[in-house]
Amino acid sequence: MRYHFDKPDTFSSKWGCPYCCDHPVYYRCTLFAIREKGLAVIQQRFDPTYKTTHWDMIDEWLNDPIYTHPKFKEFFDKRAGYPDEKGVYPTVTVRQLMWALKMKPIKKEPWETVFDRKEI
Repeated sequence: MRYHFDKPDTFSSKWGCPYCCDHPVYYRCTLFAIREKGLAVIQQRFDPTYKTTHWDMIDEWLNDPIYTHPKFKEFFDKRAGYPDEKGVYPTVTVRQLMWALKMKPIKKEPWETVFDRKEI
């Protein structure tokens, strides 16, 4: 039996903020920032009208469980960085982040794709 991280009935979203930049894969993400360093996190979305997918901000109910996870700071210190000249921070998908933190993953949809490499 598989277990997934399910949306709670009530949640808060104190951590992580929407961020727009000029990245070739996405234009909006959820940014977790500590001082000048940041880590962009993206989640794949499906548009049923056009049958297309795109990368966007993560579900806001995931922000606090991810940020307050005991292993998040360690992961952040390894992967976060300063923005480049276009304002792009180092980026990970929400699945990469949840697997690295050893959290239950969110339910995988049939239309989802993955990145083959660590760097996005």
